[in-house]
Amino acid sequence: MFSKYKLEQFSPSQSSKGGVIRLTLFFIFIVCITILMLDGWRSWSSREIQLREAEVSTANMARAISQHADDTIKSADIAITGIVERVEHDGLGSASLRRLHDVLVRETKELPQLKGLFVFDSKGNWLVNSLSNAPTNINNADRDYFIFHQHHISNEPYIGIPVRSRSSGVWIITVSRRINNADGSFGGVALATLDVNYFNQFYDKFNIGKKGAIVLVLNQGILLTRRPLLADSIGKSMQGTTVLKASTEKQNGTFVVKSAQDGVVRINGFQRLDKYPLFVSAALAKEEVLEEWLKDVYSHAATVAILILALASFGFYLIKQMKLRLNAEAEILKGQAAMAALNRTLERLSLQDGLTELANRRNFDMTLKEEFARAIRNSSSLALVMIDVDHFKQYNDLYGHAEGDECLKKISAAIQSCPRRAGDLVARFGGEELAVILPVTDLNGGVEVAEKLRLSVQQLGILHAGNESGVVTISAGVEAMIPVKDLNNPIELIEAADKALYKAKHSGRDKVCTITTIV
Repeated sequence: MFSKYKLEQFSPSQSSKGGVIRLTLFFIFIVCITILMLDGWRSWSSREIQLREAEVSTANMARAISQHADDTIKSADIAITGIVERVEHDGLGSASLRRLHDVLVRETKELPQLKGLFVFDSKGNWLVNSLSNAPTNINNADRDYFIFHQHHISNEPYIGIPVRSRSSGVWIITVSRRINNADGSFGGVALATLDVNYFNQFYDKFNIGKKGAIVLVLNQGILLTRRPLLADSIGKSMQGTTVLKASTEKQNGTFVVKSAQDGVVRINGFQRLDKYPLFVSAALAKEEVLEEWLKDVYSHAATVAILILALASFGFYLIKQMKLRLNAEAEILKGQAAMAALNRTLERLSLQDGLTELANRRNFDMTLKEEFARAIRNSSSLALVMIDVDHFKQYNDLYGHAEGDECLKKISAAIQSCPRRAGDLVARFGGEELAVILPVTDLNGGVEVAEKLRLSVQQLGILHAGNESGVVTISAGVEAMIPVKDLNNPIELIEAADKALYKAKHSGRDKVCTITTIV
């Protein structure tokens, strides 16, 4: 005999065949889309990681460059601070100037970033410097740093705009301090010049690609130097640029902007110097940052395209084979349909009592075992009602076995028609004895159900001359328990309910009893 499962797997309708094929097509489509989405997500995530790493890289470069600029200017500032103190203390006599010249020469040799050290009097004339062959009759009163100190009594260092040195002709960055006379009036300027190339040589050590950029800028927006160095870079105004605006709002940060000069989109990291009015910015071209990522995307896209093509080809081949198999199975299904119907009938009959159409003893035993196990798992109460038709043997003797069978049918129908839950089971236990399994029911609930069943049979009014009441009645025994694993078994519940039934039959019949009480 075929099992129910084996029969059902051979019973798809024609529409279900098409459904399987459509489902397979849909599955292949979903797999392909999923692969594309996953690869797209991977590529996008990789792109975001690449951009975040570029932001971190530019921020780190900006910090390193700002520290370099800060250290460079600080060294020059320390040198001129010492010069100011010496001049203000020793004066500008011939002997003092000769000693000061030696100091300036020594300082310049020890600090490679210094192009030169200078002292100017209150009219801008050169008094002393670190040059070995200094030109004569040069006046720097027109320089912005000299004019600044002439009109500001501040003793803070001043970073001037980049200029071409009058002594060497190269671009320099000036760091200066005011020299005061004894009475506090303007006495001159101490100046340190920094070679722009010193900064550029340091910037050349950073890998910024072909389109990247590094700039050193005064807070007021004057460009001191740039890498790559363009013809008009030094001294150029950066007013209105995004980097200048960003540096005035925050101490450091990153941003992405399209250059107004060359149209290149760059990832910028900027950092303001802690002690001096400058900021630096390091930028990487977004196109160059994503160059390797694009190569990886193209490579993956080609691989994914080949994979999807192979998957689609395999899918269509599989569908073709499925169609062939389904067509072959269609012939088998015709023969299996009759077998399936017969098998279902046999299965139903194997669990149903032929006379009463109630569940048979086999069904009862299976259900009781299952509900007993469930009650153990859930620690719930399970009730059992055992029912016996009163004086049924006399009924058969008085009215014949055919009428006895009809009587059992009517009683079974009445019990089956009583309101009950889907999980309850009414079964023919044997002969004229019936049983009702009541899951999740305590003893009181079982008694209540049994009493309803007793009344429903009594109200049928089936004549029975051999019974004291004159009509057919039933007696019922009820038992309930919360079974414990390895301690209780279903037989105990049956035996207890059977004892209660015995008690009902021997205490006058037409009653519902438990082992301890009579209803």
